[in-house]
Amino acid sequence: MLSALGLARRLESGELTPATVIDLCADAIARRESEIGAFATLDLEGARKAAQAPNLGSKPLLGMPVALKDIFDTADIPTEYGSKIYAGYQPKMDASLVTMIRRSGGTLIGKTVTTEFAHMDPGKTKNPINLAHTPGGSSSGSAAGVAAGFFPIATGSQTGGSVVRPAAYCGIAGFKPSYRLLPTVGMKCVSWHLDTAGLFGASVADVAFAAAAITGRDLRVDPARPASPRIAVLRDQPWPAASNDMLAALDTAARAASAGMARVKDIRLTPVLAGALRANTTIVNYEGARALASEYDRGKDQMAKGVVELIEAGWATSHAAYDDARRTASQARRALSDLMADFDVILSPSAPGAAPKGLGSTGSSTFNRLWTLMGTPCVNIPGLADPNGMPLGIQVIGRFAADKPTLEAALFVESAIAQRG
Repeated sequence: MLSALGLARRLESGELTPATVIDLCADAIARRESEIGAFATLDLEGARKAAQAPNLGSKPLLGMPVALKDIFDTADIPTEYGSKIYAGYQPKMDASLVTMIRRSGGTLIGKTVTTEFAHMDPGKTKNPINLAHTPGGSSSGSAAGVAAGFFPIATGSQTGGSVVRPAAYCGIAGFKPSYRLLPTVGMKCVSWHLDTAGLFGASVADVAFAAAAITGRDLRVDPARPASPRIAVLRDQPWPAASNDMLAALDTAARAASAGMARVKDIRLTPVLAGALRANTTIVNYEGARALASEYDRGKDQMAKGVVELIEAGWATSHAAYDDARRTASQARRALSDLMADFDVILSPSAPGAAPKGLGSTGSSTFNRLWTLMGTPCVNIPGLADPNGMPLGIQVIGRFAADKPTLEAALFVESAIAQRG
């Protein structure tokens, strides 16, 4: 994998140039893209041209390559949203996040594979850790591409679990910021109350660096060792249980954090929080039906089965059920704020287990949907694996708008796991 932070230091020192970093990416792509299939559109020529632009060294991303999930509009690369309906579609303008990346000195290397309209129908991408396993979804190409060393930074989006889960399956860091920290203007909408733009990198410090560079916010966590956090461990999940391997991984992470002098305590979710998971599905269905109504009316026969089912379930959802789901979400956010009064973060599995074998499913987002509904920052921590060597991701869940403390706690746990050996 390519460390964004490591590359930034080498670019700052003059050891590397933006053009030579593109060459590193191109070499990795040439070796493995044919088997992994991370790209919807690869634009090495455009990246090499952009890498020659003056003054890149004075910008936060220093000309570093960035890949974009193919639901973000780009004015110079086709944007197809993973859909046959939009084959060859070329927007006139960039999405807001894309513009921020360009202004920060990022070099766009291409668009990555997404499931259709960032829903659940699998794309072509395979997991680079083991090609027989899913990379997750819907940000499959972005997560797999970082894991394969194709690029150091990539964008993703999460409406259910589409940043945290693929990061977990591919053994990398995934950062779902607080709701709307990264703009979604110009990103294909499925659920306007839930869609959240996120970032992928090799490690927690890498996604923090990328987030800081793109937003201009104080989000970097690499300069100093973070303070010991107060950690609540959610072992008793109010949904179908995690695998034994995942439960063991959670226990390992908690023990490592405790050995590092973190204050660790087990918790259970209150009934309102435990029951709020269903509200995510109701909101996604209702809003997805309306967000994709035109595509359904004009191109249903070109849509994947899962998207059609989403839309039809949404039209079958009553206004009353939708309004009740939104009220439930509001109540649950207040309950979460009360629950976390004595903690900095919650530690939980990122997924039920390792990436499932087979490419017919992107896996389950059960362990992610509640936190997306809450709008809280979540970070997948890499570093653990099952006996077969498949990654097992642990997520750190923070308070709304406390993104830097959440990243710091994630770095603490990541470092504690690494020190454990």
